[in-house]
Amino acid sequence: MYQILLEKLLNLSWNEVLSTEVIDFDKIRKLIHGSCKNKERIIDSLKNAKIESDQHFKMNEIQLHLQELDKHIEATEVEIIKYASKYFDDFLHITEIDGIQMMSAILIVSEIGVDMTQFESAEQLCNWAGLSPANNESAKKQKSVRISKAGQYLKPLLVQCALSAIRVKNGYFSQKYARIKKRRGHKKAIIIAIARMMLVCIYHMILTGETFNPSDYESFKNPKPKKEKNQYTVESALEFLKSQGIDVIVTQEIPK
Repeated sequence: MYQILLEKLLNLSWNEVLSTEVIDFDKIRKLIHGSCKNKERIIDSLKNAKIESDQHFKMNEIQLHLQELDKHIEATEVEIIKYASKYFDDFLHITEIDGIQMMSAILIVSEIGVDMTQFESAEQLCNWAGLSPANNESAKKQKSVRISKAGQYLKPLLVQCALSAIRVKNGYFSQKYARIKKRRGHKKAIIIAIARMMLVCIYHMILTGETFNPSDYESFKNPKPKKEKNQYTVESALEFLKSQGIDVIVTQEIPK
């Protein structure tokens, strides 16, 4: 009983579940996550169910344990920020990039450092981070273009940042992702394209100290309206032919 209840109530409010021994189905229905399927099936599975005292005890202990873990995580993050604070001037501006918060920026810099001169180019940094397709060719036959296994810590972090960046409505990377996904699919668009773009931006921003401003950023932010194709009238077509030195003889009246 306890395991079934715990599985079904994972997306519900702990306080609501633990505050009473009687299950209020109307409140439960409202608390179920919006993306959850078969809501009524979950409600039916809870009918005639009752949370016993031992189950209350176990769930309370789990909640206290989670709260304790949150405190340890928060304390660790504070300590990390203290150690990273002396480098803030070198890299904190990369948080201007969509999807990169302060803690993500600290973790990225802890992997690549703040001295970008140790890399010959942004491409070398991407290769080091495992964000470049492999070049596995033999006898003029390409066997695999999978990305390398390098960057075991940095690559997953950048992928998470990329997933966050593409959710920004009308953002630079979300628009890039939408275009790439059409022809290359979700995984390649995220892992190879967007994550790589973000790392290239980070490289140049730390190297030069510049703010986030890609060369095509303005065109994405303020796209120019598409120009209408020139539509020639009969008269303009005849004038164009005459301007090209072609003799034109009109045998009938030109319709207006």
